[in-house]
Amino acid sequence: MKLVHTIDDLRAALRPYHSPALVPTMGNLHDGHLELVRTAKPLGDVTVASVFVNRLQFAPHEDFDTYPRTLEADCRKLESVGCDVVFAPSEKEMYPEPQGFKVTPPTELADILEGHFRPGFFTGVCTVVMKLFQCAFSEAKGERFAVFGKKDYQQQMVIRNMVKQFALPITIVGSETQRAPDGLALSSRNGYLSEAERAEAVQLSLALRALGRDALAAADGLERHLPELERRAMEGLAARGWQPDYLTVRRRADLQAPKAGEPLVVLGAARLGKTRLIDNFEI
Repeated sequence: MKLVHTIDDLRAALRPYHSPALVPTMGNLHDGHLELVRTAKPLGDVTVASVFVNRLQFAPHEDFDTYPRTLEADCRKLESVGCDVVFAPSEKEMYPEPQGFKVTPPTELADILEGHFRPGFFTGVCTVVMKLFQCAFSEAKGERFAVFGKKDYQQQMVIRNMVKQFALPITIVGSETQRAPDGLALSSRNGYLSEAERAEAVQLSLALRALGRDALAAADGLERHLPELERRAMEGLAARGWQPDYLTVRRRADLQAPKAGEPLVVLGAARLGKTRLIDNFEI
């Protein structure tokens, strides 16, 4: 496995290959990230993972400065699952000057749910992902692949739409959410949880599953009953000491308000102590 730190070195490392498969990460890797690499391996002829903590997607009050940087351990994990190239640029390498040009996604998708509670988040995500695509795919001669986890459901949808609207010759591949044995979705931020919080954390996924069952049971009355179902789900978590941002049911196609009979997804985000967790289930 080759570790590179500059865009020029990344392009040189990928030049002999035809069909790269990219796995963008912010590091502090767990088995969910490694599953992305496992998914990427059979897609192209070279698998590259990026490790970069992107300042643009953090609000001033969020954990950019304290987000764990664990590159040495990350590289060992990536090598163990057959990653070929790791691109770990410095902030100066990715943003040698203030990033004045940014990719701003449409408000109807980017300013709801996560985007409502984290203003500007998806602009930061789209900007860095677009830049990573240019770094990794600029000299590719064959099909290009990028793999993203379904745990970040809205993020994956935003990126798919960005690729479509910019006519980028890139196939976006979704990888299933990896979970602990008790059902908690794996996340780098799970490491922030205390022992007691970790035991409690599974309640978010349980609440979402219950909301999904209630939504399906509502059948043709879904539109009428959904506000009450969502309110009860939020209050149930709050009663356990959580601070929920949203627990909701949306259309899979565009994350807008659902109607009975459509493919649906249940999504949630809530803070437990100092840690904000997200999860989702398709129903």
